[in-house]
Amino acid sequence: MSDTLLKIEDLRIEFRSGRETVQPIRGVNFYLKKGETLGVVGESGSGKSVTSLAVMGLLPPKTSRIASGKITYDGKDLTTFSDRQFQKIRGNDISMIFQEPMTSLNPVFTIGQQLSEPLRQHKNMNKQQMEEAIINVLKQVGIPRAEQIIHEYPHQLSGGMRQRVMISMALLCEPKLMIADEPTTALDVTIQAQILELMKKIREETDMSLLLITHDLGVVAEMCDRVVVMYAGEVVEMASTKELFDDPRHPYTQGLIQSLPSNNDRKDRLYSIRGQVPKPGEITQGCIFANRCPLAFDKCFAQTPPVIEEDGRMSKCWLQAPAKEEVNSVD
Repeated sequence: MSDTLLKIEDLRIEFRSGRETVQPIRGVNFYLKKGETLGVVGESGSGKSVTSLAVMGLLPPKTSRIASGKITYDGKDLTTFSDRQFQKIRGNDISMIFQEPMTSLNPVFTIGQQLSEPLRQHKNMNKQQMEEAIINVLKQVGIPRAEQIIHEYPHQLSGGMRQRVMISMALLCEPKLMIADEPTTALDVTIQAQILELMKKIREETDMSLLLITHDLGVVAEMCDRVVVMYAGEVVEMASTKELFDDPRHPYTQGLIQSLPSNNDRKDRLYSIRGQVPKPGEITQGCIFANRCPLAFDKCFAQTPPVIEEDGRMSKCWLQAPAKEEVNSVD
């Protein structure tokens, strides 16, 4: 697809802990088109953030490695890139907004000093040009008194202001792809809405692609064109946002949507998916969701379900398999 900016194919990532090796990402496949917002959803432990760190080349080198697969960005396979090559595109072509701005910003440097770093690395600017660019981008993300803010430290700003600073840092070099990892988790509801509206406005104005990692389906409904649902290091469903909410096909997706407060009677208990996300390597055969699935049958525990692709949608479930494959397996 010529309009595809990012494509991940059969990605497998290994982590080493002592003598033990685990694989938290097992055969992930998805793509992101130019100018599109793609949501990646799933519970904590699903592998969303690890996948994004692999795209950024930020996996810890001593304890992890990409075991197999490809990450193709703008026609280039990032899995073959050296640290030096990643430094050229990280913060320039691909930028990232991290989950907690207070831990991402250095407390001993001013906002201006920290925002000048990507410009110093990727752009040929003098000090005055950098200051003008920083003030302009701070104003772009709605920060008042930008001329004074550049001389202040992170602790002097509110959580919402710090997150806006992180967004401005990601925007400074006008990237083609922005990865936002839970960008509103630590913020109160009113600030969340402002940040999401800001990100939507910037994406529309710059035609940049946005990979939005979240566990909040309300954010997905508001922001995304398509959605990837991850569970225990695998993609279990992929569809347009409308299709996913109107007709979720995987039992895990159905459970996530049922868990939304709007889908429950106020008098009843809120629905929840039983059990926990399995640890990497805990499930060695069958469907990874079978032990929590209310619709599971014998075949689900014995054989890995096929990937079913139809009308631009994807799901990984025996219930979506052709009838001739599943009829004989149900007792």
